[in-house]
Amino acid sequence: QHKDAYQAILDGVKGGAKEKRLAAQFIPKFFKHFPDLADSAINAQLDLCEDEDVSIRRQAIKELPQFATGDNLPRVADILTQLLQSDDSAEFNLVNNALLSIFKMDAKGTLGGLFSQILQGEDIVRERAIKFLSTKLKTLPEDVMTKEVEEFILTESKKVLEDVTGEEFVLFMKILSGLKSLQTVSGRQQLVELVAEQADLEQTFNPSDPDCVDRLLQCTRQAVPLFSKNVHSTKFVTYFCEHVLPNLSSLTTPVEGLDIQLEVLKLLAEMSSFCGDMEKLESNLKKLFDKLLEYMPLPPEEAENGENAGNEEPKLQFSYVECLLYSFHQLGRKLPDFLTAKLDAEKLKDFKIRLQYFARGLQVYIRQLRLALQGKTGEALKTEENKIKVVALKITNNINVLIKDLFHIPPSYKSTVTLSWKPVQKADASQKRASEDTTSSSPPKKASAGPKRDARQIYNPPSGKYSSNLGSFSYEQRGGFRGGRGRGWGGRGSRSRGRIY
Repeated sequence: QHKDAYQAILDGVKGGAKEKRLAAQFIPKFFKHFPDLADSAINAQLDLCEDEDVSIRRQAIKELPQFATGDNLPRVADILTQLLQSDDSAEFNLVNNALLSIFKMDAKGTLGGLFSQILQGEDIVRERAIKFLSTKLKTLPEDVMTKEVEEFILTESKKVLEDVTGEEFVLFMKILSGLKSLQTVSGRQQLVELVAEQADLEQTFNPSDPDCVDRLLQCTRQAVPLFSKNVHSTKFVTYFCEHVLPNLSSLTTPVEGLDIQLEVLKLLAEMSSFCGDMEKLESNLKKLFDKLLEYMPLPPEEAENGENAGNEEPKLQFSYVECLLYSFHQLGRKLPDFLTAKLDAEKLKDFKIRLQYFARGLQVYIRQLRLALQGKTGEALKTEENKIKVVALKITNNINVLIKDLFHIPPSYKSTVTLSWKPVQKADASQKRASEDTTSSSPPKKASAGPKRDARQIYNPPSGKYSSNLGSFSYEQRGGFRGGRGRGWGGRGSRSRGRIY
């Protein structure tokens, strides 16, 4: 009936600023009355969304959700996703709000638009669409984020994960681990399998390729918070024992200043608590045992007059030993006669001598630390130096407990310790997984993209008979995947790009 009048409004987009402003308001207002002109109307509004005048653009973007009816919704979602590349902050916020409002109309349709751009759009659009999902999904109410919607997110995410950078992978793990349907045991198991696939645990490990090492570590960091007594870390622990430990000294990393060996050992220690039945348990325990021996020196030989024949005492690497001893203690529970039945008497004797020597050094060091911290409370313990001493005391106490266990006849594996860099778990009945995770060294309860750890500095104890290096370590996800490779982990194929709407 008023088709000509509506057409005149559509033609207004070719006019001056006043006509365009009016068109930006009236095109959406009467849109639903003219289904025959739907395509022309959306295209006209799009032209306004790309106008040179910022106020016209903002007005046009603000009204876009009004076009999101029926079959038009995925197209509007696609358009809004592309508009996320705007560098104007007010415009960018309008796009975010418009996306959220159509999300509440039809979540799956909106996700279809977002994911089509993540898979096929420009890099900047892809990056911002992923960021949108990682920050906004968690703010949506349950009646929007239904089980069906979450399944759609998982299915589409799997397609994206076939070709991602390290940074994108971390964001997708954040998105997926926040989904309610993946908070269950089977949900976390699915996530672990996704991470294992991404880590490519079937491939040959190349310790001299920084990207290969970085990829494994990034993936393992994502997996660690997912493990529990019902979701096992066996696949990862096996890979670390068989491929990473034997190459520990030749590992390279693109992250500057990172003690890569200590980082690997810490991850292994955290995972070892949740290892299930392992196929080659004895051979992997042997690899772990051999690596432990490298950090457990024999006492220096003494000359006839009782003086040390060598110039100096060997250094005791407490941080490394805590990790290796803990991992050995955890896996040793599964084969308690390893030290007595699987090692020959000579080797066992040698190990006991090393343990004894280490324990002696440990006692001296624990005494020095306790003396240094004696009487200090509150603010005094917050100084950088004292914080490091507190951590040092945790490490040494842990090693002490584990060594005592191994000195039992036969060796015992009963003690539990909380790894020095982990917060002490408090029993909380309201926690959903309390009944499931009973070990004192269980990972953080919340699956998060990258658990924060405090950076630790090297601590050199007072010089004297036993010196040590506590190692430096920062557990933040950094740097990422450098080098001339498509998107990082798998070179992304070249795709035809450009405006799709």
